[in-house]
Amino acid sequence: MDFDYYIPTKILFGAGKLNQLETEKLPGQKALIVISNGTAMHKYGYLDRVKTLLKQQNIESVVYDKILPNPIKEHVTEGAGLARENGCDFVIGLGGGSSIDAAKAIAIMAKNPGDYWDYIHGGSGLGKPLENGALPIVAITTTAGTGTEADPWTVITNKDEKIGFGNPACTFPVLSVVDPELMVSVPPQLTAFQGFDAFFHAAEGFIANIATPVSDLYALESIRLLTQYLPVAIKNGDDIEARGYVALANTLSGMVESTSSCTSEHSLEHALSAFHHNLPHGAGLIMLSEAYFSHFANKVPARFGRMATAMGAKDFVQALIKLQEACGVNNLKMSDYGITEGELGDVAKNARETMGFLYTLDPVPLPDEDAEAILRASFK
Repeated sequence: MDFDYYIPTKILFGAGKLNQLETEKLPGQKALIVISNGTAMHKYGYLDRVKTLLKQQNIESVVYDKILPNPIKEHVTEGAGLARENGCDFVIGLGGGSSIDAAKAIAIMAKNPGDYWDYIHGGSGLGKPLENGALPIVAITTTAGTGTEADPWTVITNKDEKIGFGNPACTFPVLSVVDPELMVSVPPQLTAFQGFDAFFHAAEGFIANIATPVSDLYALESIRLLTQYLPVAIKNGDDIEARGYVALANTLSGMVESTSSCTSEHSLEHALSAFHHNLPHGAGLIMLSEAYFSHFANKVPARFGRMATAMGAKDFVQALIKLQEACGVNNLKMSDYGITEGELGDVAKNARETMGFLYTLDPVPLPDEDAEAILRASFK
């Protein structure tokens, strides 16, 4: 048995922890604050709170507020230019996974020449080495879904390519704030989508062929917590205990991403949402999950048995379906997001071409015809 372990992020976890920014040592004197193009950061006062807390330390800030639910390369370029023009020496991602992912990519391009896709591996990316590192990154998450506050990865879309990238040497956040009080404003359906994204980070990381004893601990606890508390948080968003445990499960799933990996389910979903930018990532994963995990269940039955036990059940796939029913997301349809059955072959091809690396981490090889069959079995 051998493995490497490296998670250098300092995490401030708990209700009210955002206020600790007033005294916490930060990695610079002028921040680019990256937020979405939505209204939540303004409506609930989160942006103003962060700016005020920074001012208590005499730290200036500039805001970039164009990030989409599926962040795009053009905004990475624009945000990086804004950071350079204003002399920002660190980047804060404030909001959900999209804002934090975008902040990571912006931090890279604020210090490196050329185009972001020059450094991407997969698809049309050139795979150049990232020689200049990145600006320091602070993550303040207002959702519980991607675990990006505890891993070095970022997912950006460039036309019909949606690809994950990161460099553990420079794209781990130096500081992350996980404050469940910031999550009570997330509506029920988005809470479900985000929670299942975290769930699948844990489940995929548990069946991945590079799973370690440490990642297993994180994954099983994340699965257990989400099974118990995600339906509660969806039913009552003001339940701060449930929000806290869902947030913990999400951060643990990010640690899974740092010590194991996603598998090809994420490749397939990235292809779906690369073709259909209106598809929420968590929704796409939910649609794929029954067919995807059914495909692998008898390939590594011991692994699936341990996940079932974490869910308090005997059969993992049946427990997964039951959890989706309890969370009100068991009847999602690809066709409702404009996906057609005729394009699924192209989706399978795109998944292999852009995120083929994750296929190498599946518990057993997934042939292209089986990947397409999973997509077709998931279509409705």
